[in-house]
Amino acid sequence: MSYEIETRCLYGNGEIFEKELTGAISFPIYQTATFAHKGVGRSTGYDYTRLQNPTREHLEQVVASLEGGTSAFAFSSGMAAITALFEVFQPGDHIIADEDLYGGSIRLFDNISRKNGLKLTRINLLTEDIEQYIDSSTKAIFFETPTNPMMNVIDIAKYAEVAKRHKLLLIVDNTFLSPYFQNPLSLGADVVIHSGTKFLAGHNDTLSGFVVTNNPEIEERMAFILKTVGSGLAPFDSWLVLRGIKTLPLRLERQQENAFLLAKWLRDNPRVKKVYYPGFEDSPGYEVIKKQASGFGSMITFEVDSVDTAYHILENVRLIHFAESLGGVETLITYPVTQTHADVPEEIRLKNGITDRILRLSVGVENGRDLIEEFERVFA
Repeated sequence: MSYEIETRCLYGNGEIFEKELTGAISFPIYQTATFAHKGVGRSTGYDYTRLQNPTREHLEQVVASLEGGTSAFAFSSGMAAITALFEVFQPGDHIIADEDLYGGSIRLFDNISRKNGLKLTRINLLTEDIEQYIDSSTKAIFFETPTNPMMNVIDIAKYAEVAKRHKLLLIVDNTFLSPYFQNPLSLGADVVIHSGTKFLAGHNDTLSGFVVTNNPEIEERMAFILKTVGSGLAPFDSWLVLRGIKTLPLRLERQQENAFLLAKWLRDNPRVKKVYYPGFEDSPGYEVIKKQASGFGSMITFEVDSVDTAYHILENVRLIHFAESLGGVETLITYPVTQTHADVPEEIRLKNGITDRILRLSVGVENGRDLIEEFERVFA
């Protein structure tokens, strides 16, 4: 049976009806490290929670169904998911990545992936010709869309065609829009990455990460890597993410509605020099995001007129929290140069437009008028 996405947020593709026989409406937390057997060769299907656990398995089935993948793998954080995925590559393999990435991804690539023998090339996928960077060692293309924090929109189908032609993997980080608004696998991507900490869990109360694929070879490798490196998501955290996903459609619709209100207000403020939000019709990525997504999300990046203004905002918000992370029900404001991108070399940050006047806003589900009044108070 095929369900619409709002229903799949509750039940996945319906596996819960076949596997959970107790009648529990909330899928149980199987808080156990190991599972007993009835005899040699008579397993229940579960052996040890590092390998698999019913709660994590159900979460993975739900996330796979939301992204249209055949399998999903749940990890202890978004960075743990990317780290595990990169174990499919061998020393000497070459990966091309977009320039504008979450600072944690850049830190991983520069300090861990290169140390492990991988070759990384970061280019501007909006302006540069990727073909000139592809050689016989190239194995994958990696990008976020929209990007963190500059909200660049990259054409997934375009790079899916390039990847297919050169027999490369296309890996897309879909954290900013979530599977509710965007499904990269349906556009030709091979692997989707999520920091489940963000919109999927949605309550700023747990960490998680996901690798989703419909590629049988990647599926087999990821199952082996997860059980081997031991970074799978714990049962209780799996349950928290399951609970969060149930309200994903409701949260994202409200968050997007609030984001439009705040983005328009910020645009009209003389102390704000530029607002980066793909929902504006004059945004550079508007036509692409309209083609490949069903929404614009609730992430806003904006540039103010001075460092003093940036500091003033961060030091005076009260309803809005000055904190890292994004995607939760509470509105958060982040200062990328000292938080999410603090470890990114300055020349790279500046090249990508991440100056000390840039602020990133993750819009929550509060009353939109209250959020506007918060900014009116702070700017006043």
